[in-house]
Amino acid sequence: MAEDNCLFCGIASGRIKTSMVYEDDDVIGFDDIRPQAPVHVVIAPKRHIGMVSDLKESDAELVGRLSVAAKKIAEARGIAGSGYRLVINCGKDAGQEVRHIHMHLLGGRKLAWPPG
Repeated sequence: MAEDNCLFCGIASGRIKTSMVYEDDDVIGFDDIRPQAPVHVVIAPKRHIGMVSDLKESDAELVGRLSVAAKKIAEARGIAGSGYRLVINCGKDAGQEVRHIHMHLLGGRKLAWPPG
């Protein structure tokens, strides 16, 4: 179910255009508009789920598909061998800016730890 005023629902439906790098029946992936690494892709389910705190047991497979999409994108972008980071923020204090669950795929350079 899509939310009318959700940015990522708009992207998933095609109402909002972006540089789509991955799409299957359930998941989209697109370049982040403010990249924090040479490769920075946002991966989100097409179905609206606000945040990790809103997940239900029945969402487990869909959330797993985000990770599988990340693997495919990392391979396509040539960073699977050197390594990459997957980040899911939950809530304002964690830095979640769009209330639609999503994963950030970051790579293409050595990433520092701790992240922030």
